[in-house]
Amino acid sequence: MTTPTPATPTRHDRHGRYPQALTEADLRRHLDEVQARIAAACRRVGRDPAEVRLLPVSKTQPVERVRLAHAVGCRLLGENKVQEALGKWERTQDLAGLRWSVIGHLQTNKAKLVARFASEFQALDSLRVAEALDRRLQLEGRSLDVFVQVNTSGEASKYGLAPDEVPAFLRALPAFAALRVRGLMTLALLSSEAQRVRRCFVLLRELRDRLRQDAPAGIDLEALSMGMSGDFEIAIEEGATVVRVGQAIFGARALPDNHYWPAAGG
Repeated sequence: MTTPTPATPTRHDRHGRYPQALTEADLRRHLDEVQARIAAACRRVGRDPAEVRLLPVSKTQPVERVRLAHAVGCRLLGENKVQEALGKWERTQDLAGLRWSVIGHLQTNKAKLVARFASEFQALDSLRVAEALDRRLQLEGRSLDVFVQVNTSGEASKYGLAPDEVPAFLRALPAFAALRVRGLMTLALLSSEAQRVRRCFVLLRELRDRLRQDAPAGIDLEALSMGMSGDFEIAIEEGATVVRVGQAIFGARALPDNHYWPAAGG
């Protein structure tokens, strides 16, 4: 018997309505609320909440807010723009254990910056970027967890590989020894139509399930990074193992989502 699809709505219409987290107490409360939403989504489909990693996204937030996040236990934060992330990394060297995930599109000439400080890169969609990252990481004596970004919405404005380009791309990645492939990432449509959003997540999961049957040696496709503040519950219902949540934790941003994500990932 087929399990019915939950009728979970998106929350993309909440932009501008997420309360600001100005204190440690605010941040703790928002994190608890998001974790409760994660747990509820997992219960609806019989998943263990421990399977889902919450990545708080601090893009556009001041360093003071990053320090608050660290104070309440956040140890890995997501950033969209490389130079913004680098600046925050440089200004928080005193915070023990704080690591950074770059989740937005990367130009080849910025690969050297990511190689310096990032622990994770979630938007790999180019062999030129893979080569540049690998070369710089080798010089730094570092390695980097990466996710391959897939364009599941079909929107020309979004970065990411077309689904049919992913198999060949994965076959080329073992040549880059400093890159540790952990899974796939996508951005769904920014739509209030839940079924259209859900289709993006289903496509990524089904693609991953097909690809991991004969993935190249050393290529790990277990992780699915999908879902943001407005749709992460739907993503979890469809198998997300990482959700990238910014506004529901830190508060509403000044401009709408499509300003920050015209063509990139959080």
